[in-house]
Amino acid sequence: MLDIRYIKENPEEAIARLTLKGKEDAREAITQILDLDAKRRAIISEVEVLKAEQNKVSKSIPQLKKEGKDTAPVFAEMKQLSDKIKAMDEEVKAVEADYTDCMLALPNLPDADLKPGGKENNEPIRYFGEPHVFDFEPKHHVDLCTDLGLIDYDRGTKLAGSGYWIYKGMGAVLEWALLNYFVECHLADGYEFILPPHMLEYKCGLTAGQFPKFADEVYKIENPTDDRMHYMLPTAEAALASLYRDEILAEADLPKKFFSYTPCFRREAGSYRSDERGMVRGHQFNKVEMFQFTRPEDSDAAFEELVVKAENLVKGLGFHFRTVKLAAEDCSASMARTYDIEIQIPSMNGYKEVSSVSNARDYQARRGAIRFKREATGKTEFVHTLNGSGLATSRISPQWLSRISLLTAA
Repeated sequence: MLDIRYIKENPEEAIARLTLKGKEDAREAITQILDLDAKRRAIISEVEVLKAEQNKVSKSIPQLKKEGKDTAPVFAEMKQLSDKIKAMDEEVKAVEADYTDCMLALPNLPDADLKPGGKENNEPIRYFGEPHVFDFEPKHHVDLCTDLGLIDYDRGTKLAGSGYWIYKGMGAVLEWALLNYFVECHLADGYEFILPPHMLEYKCGLTAGQFPKFADEVYKIENPTDDRMHYMLPTAEAALASLYRDEILAEADLPKKFFSYTPCFRREAGSYRSDERGMVRGHQFNKVEMFQFTRPEDSDAAFEELVVKAENLVKGLGFHFRTVKLAAEDCSASMARTYDIEIQIPSMNGYKEVSSVSNARDYQARRGAIRFKREATGKTEFVHTLNGSGLATSRISPQWLSRISLLTAA
């Protein structure tokens, strides 16, 4: 959620930055929010005047009774004031609900240094290693992993449908070894290991910025005992972002650094493009996610730390890769900046993202009321939140499995 004070003080700047993020109706959205905010404040101010009058009239009743005067007109006036206040309180609730919906619908503001536009303006900022060159036509990872008995795609589809697979034998062992490698690296760097629930409540998605916009892109679960909406997490970020929801942290406790292993569940997966068959896109995959809560002044350094950590994980696996700075419109709705780590996949003739590191600034913290108390002033401020894949295995695994298998065969 954005800061309403910033919007009120810099409406044109807010419109311009939201437009860079791809929100074509930014002007209409900001105008509506400002109108609702003004209306809300005007009604609240009028209600406060009426309540003051109500208190004044109420205090006069004992004196009137003492003087033997008729209090019926006063009680009639009190009834009128009470009815009007009640009606206006309901109006305030309705306006506040509309205002909150409009604020929640706004994406995060992109950082000022990002290029405008979408994927076409993404900027590779560095490369590691040299592209792999083969003196033969490389097999697609699906064919290689199938031929070597590492993954069973057919039975995965039989069990759960298109977009699922089964690791088997050495394939399962290597997948688990890969996850252990990530875990050991993060523990060595002093990050705390978290194993969160895989089924979350709606508020988690709201805090992370995934809801309400993407509420239809997750696997929802009906609760037979009440009407709460639960869903299978699409990434551990959705859980980690809510760890301190509605809490005030001590400044001395920041930064807080976590990582989490979870399977991730995505409805929008399962592309039918021939170059993305197999494990490149799927409805369920394994991922280790990094997450930080920091003071505002520390979040840029935290971002660079997460990028380097993700790069080092890929370096440790011996892959050629590039680090790409995303353009404003290609960053997800809740993020102010994002760098992708992309490995070369020879059989697909290009690069695919295996880690995405992002800084949400205070966007998620405002949605989840996550604050810290500044020691010098005693005032509360919103934290900054950052996340990064460290790493997802669905695109790393097939290449790593293929490499290990080729080396073993050699």
